[in-house]
Amino acid sequence: MAITMDSAAIAAASKRRALGRDAAAIAVILVLAAVGYLLFPDNLALLTRLIAIALLVLSLDLVTGYCGVATLGHAALFGAGAYAAGIVSAHYGINDPLVMTVAGILGGAIAGLICGIVILRAQGLPQLVLSISLIYLFHEFANKASDWTGGSDGLSGISADPLLGLFEFDLYGHTAYIYAVALLLIILILLRFLVRSPFGMLCRGIKEDSLRIRAMGASPKAALIKMYVISGAVAGVGGALNAISTQVVGLDSLSFTQSAEALVMLVLGGTGSLFGALAGTVIFMLFEDYVSAANPFHWLTIVGALLILVVLFAPKGIYGTAAAYLARSGEARS
Repeated sequence: MAITMDSAAIAAASKRRALGRDAAAIAVILVLAAVGYLLFPDNLALLTRLIAIALLVLSLDLVTGYCGVATLGHAALFGAGAYAAGIVSAHYGINDPLVMTVAGILGGAIAGLICGIVILRAQGLPQLVLSISLIYLFHEFANKASDWTGGSDGLSGISADPLLGLFEFDLYGHTAYIYAVALLLIILILLRFLVRSPFGMLCRGIKEDSLRIRAMGASPKAALIKMYVISGAVAGVGGALNAISTQVVGLDSLSFTQSAEALVMLVLGGTGSLFGALAGTVIFMLFEDYVSAANPFHWLTIVGALLILVVLFAPKGIYGTAAAYLARSGEARS
């Protein structure tokens, strides 16, 4: 009985520490968002774009970092959400940003279901090839369906009504940025509950040993498809946010380059960590923006050198390595 009570007390203390860390992380995000709003009032479009891509990287982390699914076609989910939000506005005149966001969620979730069913039929390298094939198929479909998507010219004619009927989407991007921060915080909180839930632990178990999970009576494929749908919904929010803020959707949202960069950002920050995905996105996009402005001819070389250094000396990613170092330091002090 005493051992059981001690175990319960340890579990409760661990839960309180985890909630405390989450609250501190959310507070840091709010502070950084406020600093960005105050210091870069003329560059809020970049910060809004950063948050949209961060949602894509978070969705990628769900299937790659937590489930171990190899994919280079995750931009298909992001682009599906963007086009879904853009189509309801441009073709149906539904300009409410909340409805457009819901359309993005549905578009991304459906794309996630399709991609999950196809990609999960293989493992390893064939799985990677299937994901690349899918992103090209989605890209070509959007290009050919020009009556709906605008083809290579992009989908224009998108507009957004005032948020909640009160806040206009102005040219400076103030409302879009605040809306983006709110979406990011809501999704981040929901995902923290998801990855710590029994379902999230099941997905981690599948990544470690799918045969053991199957022997326990669970279905790894069914769980992974569910996670793919959730991942698609998250990526769809990012795509919808991008469509709302820029009022145009181009084929680049469905490009292989977008998928590859998302994977690079995830590796840069650290896989299997939601905050690592956020950190990798912020570091990569801000570094890319400033380096390309400072040295437009050799910035790709500098970005490549940074990635090589991270992979060689911080294989868990920048955030993952820093978190592991702090954990070891805390254990040493105690």
